[in-house]
Amino acid sequence: MDCPCLPETRDVPYDEGMDLIDQRRRDLGGFEVGRVLPFTRRHMVGPFIFFDHIGPVTFPPGISKSVDVRPHPHIGLATVTYLFAGEIMHRDSVGVQQAIQPSEVNWMIAGRGITHSERFEKARAVGGQLHGIQAWVALPKEAEEVEPSFGHFGSEVLPLQSETGARTRLLAGSAFGLTSAVKTHSPLFYVHWDLDPGARRALPDDRSERALYIAAGEIDARGQRFGAGKMLVFDAGEDTTFTATQPATLMALGCEPVGERFIEWNFVSSSKARIEQAKADWRAGRMKLPDFDNQEFIPLT
Repeated sequence: MDCPCLPETRDVPYDEGMDLIDQRRRDLGGFEVGRVLPFTRRHMVGPFIFFDHIGPVTFPPGISKSVDVRPHPHIGLATVTYLFAGEIMHRDSVGVQQAIQPSEVNWMIAGRGITHSERFEKARAVGGQLHGIQAWVALPKEAEEVEPSFGHFGSEVLPLQSETGARTRLLAGSAFGLTSAVKTHSPLFYVHWDLDPGARRALPDDRSERALYIAAGEIDARGQRFGAGKMLVFDAGEDTTFTATQPATLMALGCEPVGERFIEWNFVSSSKARIEQAKADWRAGRMKLPDFDNQEFIPLT
């Protein structure tokens, strides 16, 4: 999604070694997103520098095209789109046109520069729900200028582990004895959990930065209950055990830190000068628009 500025809100240290972050909701002109990362005191979790909760929203048929996210650019990151419900039509400047659907991973590596659009064509035609998560993963310094690419991974190739009361889908990286087919530039993990009430789990303990986001439902951690829209961020060595108190949909993520990154509009880089160059390139029309969606774009003012 395009990266509008959201109001700053103070994140609250809940306990030693754990921070609690509340999403900040914003209307994007037809639907709401909840911005979680970046935040005031916790800009990143490992390489995860941006984390948006899309919806949930139910679109009526015939929604305006103004709801669509018009072509816009990125550098220095990978965007990761994962849906629980609905469909987004993706088009980009490397020639990919792909319908993004639930339980699929769509990993777009911007590298030295890519442009893409996100449109809600199925909802416009027949209506329906939209609900999901979009994250940005900052690329390591040595990979910030790689060739742009787009990877689509269907649910059938994503490892799924089913146990009593819990269904674990590994979206990227390695965790719980599983390894995803999604290529990443950092040794991270990214997990979608569906838990029944009473299911007890913990995050992998082999990464120094870890977080758990509650997309729906409620959990109990350290004797306190936390509901939808909250992210719990844990320091290295901290106990991450939690129990679902309601049916819960959760996202777990973690990795080692990749170093300081700057973020402005849709650009992420370890260099402020590189972001300024990207801004100038976009304003001057030097970044190629998507092959199948090149009649309009989001200007940088």
